[in-house]
Amino acid sequence: METKSISICGALLWMYLWTKRRPVLVRRRAMENDQDKTETSSGLAWKDEFNLGHEWVDMQHRRLFELVNGLVESCADGSDAIKLKGTLDFLVNYTVQHFNDEEALQLKYNYPGYERHKRIHEDFKVTVGELVEKFTAGETPSELSNDVNKIVVRWLVNHIQREDRRIGEHIRSLPAEK
Repeated sequence: METKSISICGALLWMYLWTKRRPVLVRRRAMENDQDKTETSSGLAWKDEFNLGHEWVDMQHRRLFELVNGLVESCADGSDAIKLKGTLDFLVNYTVQHFNDEEALQLKYNYPGYERHKRIHEDFKVTVGELVEKFTAGETPSELSNDVNKIVVRWLVNHIQREDRRIGEHIRSLPAEK
């Protein structure tokens, strides 16, 4: 088996065990209001409370929610393994790019928690890599969906609400650039 540089499952499991909280799975509700997301069988619904106040980061976070939901929906609709692997790979690549962008932002604004935050990202990459390896080794779409809901969804929401919020607070505390 080809080894991956990113181990998804290990990082996800680590975050799952680290949080020790009930899974944060938000069912989407169909609403006429455009700010609310459309209904899905499971996944994440973006809420305004997740906004950090940095447009670019908030946009990337919303996109991560969409990608996670797409993966869950692909598992549920019986997509074949090739399509699921493609969706999973795209999610992994986007997540890695987002982490790189977010870490560059932290360096730009001299975020004091940068090293800790980077370690959390690295641990999550390991977890996600392990999820990919499990799926590549034959995990079923149903098992993958369960792992995504139990691990990825919880991690993403908790990470945005706790860790990333601190970055936003730090940036807002700085004097405005002229």
